[in-house]
Amino acid sequence: MTRFRKLGTALGAVAATAYGGAILLSPPLSSNDHGSQLSAFQHKIHDPAAVLPSRQVQQSSLIGSSSANPLDILVIGGGATGSGVALDAATRGLRVGLVEREDFSSGTSSRSTKLIHGGVRYLEKAVFKLDYGQLKLVFHALEERKQVIDNAPHLCNALPCMTPCFDWFEVVYYWTGLKMYDLVAGARLLHLSRYYSTKESVELFPTLATEGNGRSLRGTVVYYDGQMNDARLNVGLACTAALAGAAVLNHAEVVSLLKDSVGERIIGARIRDNLTGKEFDTYAKVIVNAAGPYCDSVRKMADKNVRDVICPSSGVHIILPDYYSPEGMGLIVPKTKDGRVVFMLPWLGRTVAGTTDSNTAITFLPEPHEDEIQFILDAISDYLNVKVRRSDVLSAWSGIRPLATDPSAKNTESISRDHVVFEEHPGLVTITGGKWTTYRSMAEDAVDAAIKAGKLTPAGGCVTNNLRILGGEGWDPASFTVLTQQYVRMKLTHEGKVVPGVMDTASAKHLSHAYGTLGERVAAIAQNENLGKRLAHGYPFLEAEVAYCARHEYCESAIDFIARRSRLAFLDTDAARRALPRVIQLLAAEHKWEKSRQKEELQKAKDFLETFKSSKNAQFYDGKHN
Repeated sequence: MTRFRKLGTALGAVAATAYGGAILLSPPLSSNDHGSQLSAFQHKIHDPAAVLPSRQVQQSSLIGSSSANPLDILVIGGGATGSGVALDAATRGLRVGLVEREDFSSGTSSRSTKLIHGGVRYLEKAVFKLDYGQLKLVFHALEERKQVIDNAPHLCNALPCMTPCFDWFEVVYYWTGLKMYDLVAGARLLHLSRYYSTKESVELFPTLATEGNGRSLRGTVVYYDGQMNDARLNVGLACTAALAGAAVLNHAEVVSLLKDSVGERIIGARIRDNLTGKEFDTYAKVIVNAAGPYCDSVRKMADKNVRDVICPSSGVHIILPDYYSPEGMGLIVPKTKDGRVVFMLPWLGRTVAGTTDSNTAITFLPEPHEDEIQFILDAISDYLNVKVRRSDVLSAWSGIRPLATDPSAKNTESISRDHVVFEEHPGLVTITGGKWTTYRSMAEDAVDAAIKAGKLTPAGGCVTNNLRILGGEGWDPASFTVLTQQYVRMKLTHEGKVVPGVMDTASAKHLSHAYGTLGERVAAIAQNENLGKRLAHGYPFLEAEVAYCARHEYCESAIDFIARRSRLAFLDTDAARRALPRVIQLLAAEHKWEKSRQKEELQKAKDFLETFKSSKNAQFYDGKHN
């Protein structure tokens, strides 16, 4: 039972299957029923008095299930898709649990290009290869792109991207192609693309080269896609699911699957709490396997003889200083040596560049290879007038894309950039493939499949299309001004004195964008508990965030904070290393850690940062980029 997400009205409301599988639809609801269902959950999630259940309460909910009283759905995997499944299922009135071996967004979901996009290159393939499948991907991704931005406005934004053209044919080619991209987006268009002359382009992007390889810049074509803070969006989804009623638990690993007495149906999972070592059983009518690159490992717990469906692909990104790109304008390198598109985008006050696409083994902490970093530096250096240096790389990381094949296909030529949903073992539904942009519809498809597989009876249909995530309701871009005007940053000096500090614009904007309307709660901790000091020089992250995330976002380790609650590890590996002692000190106060645990946390975090190949912790021969 493998199928792809049905397309919206852009394709005439046609629901297509990739391999001839069944079409799964939610039970029909009247608009009034749907509206009241959505309204009820919006109130529940965004109620100012709402309190996130503690980790202990969540674990007790999972332990409290039994074979006689099982959950409806247990989700394995706390990435974008798994967290989306938990939220979708909970808002349909189902009893839901979710377990994640490490932390929410600890894998692929935190290591993306940070784009919410329809896929310009898919449209190019669709046109030149007359590939209807690629066109469907673009239609659907553009449909979902707008929803992601609307549902998490504090974490997502429209971003203009500039495509350099070095001859007049390229001008016509890219202008025509990007106008088609606008046309396909239809009513969900972010902004119209347009052509800029060379003079205008340099004004918008001062570091853009106007001469290169014997060619002169003829202008640029600028189009718009979406950008996000991926890990914080993922954490937001998990916390929103928890407020909607799902029992979500990070640092909880599935060690085996439970089967019924005849061994034919999966009825639950044996779970180990990786923080305490305690093991327990959780029962559910259906297990949804959303483990990303590791979904084959879960499938083999049910049947060790199943064929792998994951074809892992490595994507490397690097972080460069802010002067490489202007604020609010990205750059696309449309032609690289291997035919891929490379992006260079402003992100959280720095510049992110990537990505690569190469075969890789599945490892828990993938590391970027030096030749991949050099490839990205090579690709962008031809388009910039600034000297591109390896020593400028503040952080570099690798993520594993779980490209999927159809398990019923006779060969491996069916590798897909779209997602697949299938139930090959009774009680175990697997969802894999796809991309960040379409996480919401992937989750919808997985829940539809789970309802059918477990003969579940939801209280209503899917409402996530218009459901704002935690912190998004009532937020607007000017929300940060409330923080600057009403809060101060009280800072404790080394001498033990409390010194008031201004809630500067950079700190206020950061809190507003990272936490949405809940930024005021963080600002209140900074003011009332004397935790207004910055964690790292040159970055807006405050000590108060550590306390807030430990209390309200299931932040259970130093790595959880530096990598996923803040993004310091991804932005600047060296700054993250310097901030570690204070982060651990604050977490120790919140979680009552002994000295031995603090020492262990420091070592684990240092080992984690070693996998981010910045210029400070990598051995490289600079060669061209010195």
